[in-house]
Amino acid sequence: MRIDFVTSYPARQSESSPLAPHLSTYLEELKPVVDPNPNNAQVTVLDHTCTVTLPPTFTVNQAVEFKQDFQEVCQNNPGLTRSIIDMSQTTFMDSSGIGALVSCRKLAQKQGFELILQNVSPQVMAVLSLADLDKFFVIKQAAMPPKQVANSAPATAPAATKGLMGNFVNAEQTFITHPSVKSVPKRIMDIVGAIVGLGITAALFVPIAIAIKLDSRGPIFFGQTRCSRMGRRFRMWKFRSMVPNAEQQKHLVKNEASGAIFKSANDPRITRVGRILRKTSLDELPQFWNVLKGEMSLVGTRPPTPDEVERYEIPQWQRLDIKPGMTGEWQVNGRSSVKNFEDIVRLDLKYQENWSLMYDIKLIFKTIYVIFNKDAGAM
Repeated sequence: MRIDFVTSYPARQSESSPLAPHLSTYLEELKPVVDPNPNNAQVTVLDHTCTVTLPPTFTVNQAVEFKQDFQEVCQNNPGLTRSIIDMSQTTFMDSSGIGALVSCRKLAQKQGFELILQNVSPQVMAVLSLADLDKFFVIKQAAMPPKQVANSAPATAPAATKGLMGNFVNAEQTFITHPSVKSVPKRIMDIVGAIVGLGITAALFVPIAIAIKLDSRGPIFFGQTRCSRMGRRFRMWKFRSMVPNAEQQKHLVKNEASGAIFKSANDPRITRVGRILRKTSLDELPQFWNVLKGEMSLVGTRPPTPDEVERYEIPQWQRLDIKPGMTGEWQVNGRSSVKNFEDIVRLDLKYQENWSLMYDIKLIFKTIYVIFNKDAGAM
């Protein structure tokens, strides 16, 4: 990625000045260089304002370079008062691209200058809206000639949007970040599996609910905010396996995992019934409702919490290119014994690379085996 710097200078001295030839050479060398590669972001700095024009495709490789270069610009220009990210050319962006924008927004806040997203296309706006990032960023639409406006929105843009929030269905279909996202057979399998799973949940609900209530006070279900594809937040449901104020006590429990994940083998917040539910994975049965709604899949990556996503590096955002699943590589390859977040990322990316409908079916059968294995544990 090339960074092109433009700086402001004092008025040019008279050509009769003995410094004129040297000054002319100096100014010539500082002229912005046009990068012929359209996949590279163009960055200029002028009058304490940094302007970035993002490429048409903004995925993991471009996102990593962009974040590094943006940090370099901020370090070399401590007097920046504003940064404008022009997205008029960007027609495809994955989760890593979103992660890079979020990281740069935080850096701008830390250094005290304004960051603006400008000329955001309808399809990019719809994706930002999925994760409520249209409220997180300052977004401005600069006036463009009619011809340029028409050319900026490709044929794959959503047919309609509902204000800044956008049309969720069209927004999710705009950026096909992974083949599983558009797989009709996978969705059919999710729906059928969810209906069967909810039937099993209904059959077991009464004894589980009675056990939870007799063991400790509090609700039967536990809902927690998790992140789905492209960072969209949703409410994930479980049978409650911890004390009612478990979230408030989290800081009192030692984290035995490394990286952006929390794990504790002997978590004191877990109730007696909760340990049985987790051991048998019965606590996860209500997630079939999330699968039926389309927020999760039967098989996918582990659904992270927002505070975990806050700690992600750009490559780790690739986990959010697909829907999270009730089970996946991490759950069938150690579950509780896997406590290094990098190992979880590696397993999740392995799933994305090897994905097929038959691969999902294999993981489902492996999950059933793991549930009845003594080493099984909570998600």
